[in-house]
Amino acid sequence: MGKVIAVCISEKKGTQKVNIKEAKFIENFGIENDAHAGNWHRQVSLISKEKIDAFKARGAEVLDGAFGENLIVEGYDFKNLPIGTVFQCNDVVLEMTQIGKECHSHCEIYKKVGDCIMPREGVFAVVKHGGTISVGDEMFLLNNK
Repeated sequence: MGKVIAVCISEKKGTQKVNIKEAKFIENFGIENDAHAGNWHRQVSLISKEKIDAFKARGAEVLDGAFGENLIVEGYDFKNLPIGTVFQCNDVVLEMTQIGKECHSHCEIYKKVGDCIMPREGVFAVVKHGGTISVGDEMFLLNNK
């Protein structure tokens, strides 16, 4: 079981996301009012709180959403789960579609610190069933293919 630590969105692509504490997840679309929502395979991004903590331990000061992540979750090492893994949080069902991503133009964190963990630690998912997720909610692993 995991615990949701932050729920983040950004209104424009290329900007840092901010923790709004609660969001509506829309089936086959993503998070309401998030710039990255849409009919594609990277509707929601997730990253492990433990990976962010390890990055901070190296001296980086980062806020929730700094890596462009939608959900920070404690208790899962996402990148070590297979594509197709399904999670449920309240009524929301997410299916993992991609592990990591290519970073075409380095983000602000990379420019400041010389590294960014999202390309290798972040994962992406589609919304299979909508609902609301809030900070503090529990996330369950339904299956990992």
